Amino acid sequence: MSDSVYKVVELVGSSDVSWEEAAKNAVETAGKSLKNLRIAEINKLDMVIEDGKVASYRARVSLSFKYEHDK
Repeated sequence: MSDSVYKVVELVGSSDVSWEEAAKNAVETAGKSLKNLRIAEINKLDMVIEDGKVASYRARVSLSFKYEHDK
């Protein structure tokens, strides 16, 4: 078994539809530039309120990815 190293970054995704979509947007956007994504953990959910109504949903996500070893 080889040793592994992971980096954890914090992201905030947003959506006009739901918290689930907000979290998905954060992970899928990060996946366009980060490789070897492993675990996403939702740390906080909140909403943006405008004129007394929910305008958008936000999800704060901790996302880990594995460092690649030079071969």
